[in-house]
Amino acid sequence: MRLIIGFIAILGLVLGCAPAQKEIKVTEYVLETRTVDGFDSIRAMQDGADQYGMRQYVMAFLYAGPNRSQDDSTRMDLQRKHLDNINRLAEEGYLAVAGPFLDDGDLKGIYLFNVTTVEEARELTGTDPAVKAGSLVMELHPWYGSAALFEVNEIHKKIAKVYI
Repeated sequence: MRLIIGFIAILGLVLGCAPAQKEIKVTEYVLETRTVDGFDSIRAMQDGADQYGMRQYVMAFLYAGPNRSQDDSTRMDLQRKHLDNINRLAEEGYLAVAGPFLDDGDLKGIYLFNVTTVEEARELTGTDPAVKAGSLVMELHPWYGSAALFEVNEIHKKIAKVYI
């Protein structure tokens, strides 16, 4: 009898100490929370990650602006200054991702700013020579994505053979 009571007591302790599993309802899906093996709390903190490994950014969509009728020399100079600004923003840690779209539509490219407010992104957008010249216009939206995107620029430096 003591053995059974002891077993029940130990079982009660084990079950009482086990982490509770919560359900999170996301639209029509039900997800069970779980701890991820290999979690790196220091890296998560450095990247500004929340408990899901995510963080807020501001996404910028770059569209063709009203002033795109420059001559070739002016257009090339403006493009060089635009790329230099992108590189500066990335070096200073303000850009997680930037790049052009490869089709010939009005949507020319994206920026993913490492800031949490549209106002901060608007100030950074104002430093782009192509935006100042009216060659590009930007549409800004708050966006929630992986905090690991914060590390893309450092990784990119290691895989780019040619620096633009």
